[in-house]
Amino acid sequence: MKQFILTALALSVSIATYSQKTDPSAAIDQYVKEVIKINQIPGLAVGVIKDNQIVFQRYYGTETLENDKKVDSNSMFRIYSTSKLMTNVGVFQLIEKGQLSLEDKISQYLDNLPKEWQDIKVKNLITHSSGLPNLIVFNDILPGDSNSKVIERLSREKMDFKTGNEYRYNQTNYFLLTLIIEKITGKPFESFILNNQFSDSKNQVVFSSNALEKIPHRVIKYNYNPEKKQYEKSTDIGGTRAHSANGIAITLPAFLKWSIHLSENDLLDQKTKEMMWQPFDFGNKKDVFAYGWDINKVNNIKSYSFSGGNVSAYRIYPQNNMAIIMMSNGYNQFPIYYRMVNHIAAMIDKNLTDTYSLAEETIISEFSKKNNPDAEKIYYSIKAKNPKWNFENTMNDTGYILLRNSRVDEAIKVFVLNVKENPQSANAFDSLGEGYFSAKNYVLALDNYKKSLALNPENTNAAKMIQKIEDLTKKK
Repeated sequence: MKQFILTALALSVSIATYSQKTDPSAAIDQYVKEVIKINQIPGLAVGVIKDNQIVFQRYYGTETLENDKKVDSNSMFRIYSTSKLMTNVGVFQLIEKGQLSLEDKISQYLDNLPKEWQDIKVKNLITHSSGLPNLIVFNDILPGDSNSKVIERLSREKMDFKTGNEYRYNQTNYFLLTLIIEKITGKPFESFILNNQFSDSKNQVVFSSNALEKIPHRVIKYNYNPEKKQYEKSTDIGGTRAHSANGIAITLPAFLKWSIHLSENDLLDQKTKEMMWQPFDFGNKKDVFAYGWDINKVNNIKSYSFSGGNVSAYRIYPQNNMAIIMMSNGYNQFPIYYRMVNHIAAMIDKNLTDTYSLAEETIISEFSKKNNPDAEKIYYSIKAKNPKWNFENTMNDTGYILLRNSRVDEAIKVFVLNVKENPQSANAFDSLGEGYFSAKNYVLALDNYKKSLALNPENTNAAKMIQKIEDLTKKK
């Protein structure tokens, strides 16, 4: 069998191999190391819980790129928006105690709110259905601004949409949840979360939304600069009001304990958890989201999750009594967090195997390898086995991953393949046009943008790019 076929089958083989073993550790470890190699991840921690027992707990790489301090059980990873899960649990703890209701209007707890905010309820904050303007998009809102000043500034903006109608991810929602929690408890938000969810691991959790703050054992997050071809330290500063949305840094052992407590109903009783994981009834009848949690389904088995900063993810499978935690400090190709979780889940329980997702992961991974001559062959081998599967979006995403990493020629090859596979797709031709434009091949860029516009006359981007290219060529 040729090498490219072996490579294409590697992911599915790893799952099949585990089904013949009693210990998944070796197979998971091998898979994780391959992911790290492809994505050049500086540091990583992975944990798996099954039947309330830790079945996998491993550490990889270094805490920083500036020294060789290895990631270990004391390393505290910033989990960014995965912090919202702890806030969600805190809200439902107050609901369970009868101190708060999802139907409560936020004006019951917060004073001097704009008229347009008066009918917003707690449930709209936690489901991102409030319609409030998002505080992080306004550059004049500074980390040190007072809460009243932030609310006053936001009150000058129009609502984004009718409250309850749709899902739109928004940090303002969690800023207000912080204020409500503090009003009800009379305690700082951080103390409330630590005392009620991390009483047995307080020294392994810190709150800080300041990337520049020096905290012992906190892992540094890196952003890859494709132009310089190197990692750069994150410099984000959100202030204390961002703690409920993205402020937690936590060790893997502490996160694992938290997950076990959640499963064993130590944090919330079973009925409360089931209420938290119910899908919210959005007005548009399209969006799917629970009360602070993403809802996922594989083979009709539901799981609930959230991710943060493209570097962390948590997913719990109540029906399988399983949970997976992944925390890293950067990547240089593409965010892998959910794909890793999906893959590891299938290695633990074959009933959670999402074959299409695994195929997508293979395709992206193979094309992400530098000048991999077998990538296209692997793509066609997967298609041959599953002719009804369409990978247009996957290939498009892969092309843009390469484009963002200044691998223009490789990106164009992927876009060309996508056009060949999807000759009636305006989006595929539009992306190929962008690839050629990035390569300054204006003749082919113009040709593909025109083909895209012919397939979709409403493609305003193609129309703008055609005009832009024509203006550029006229100047020459």
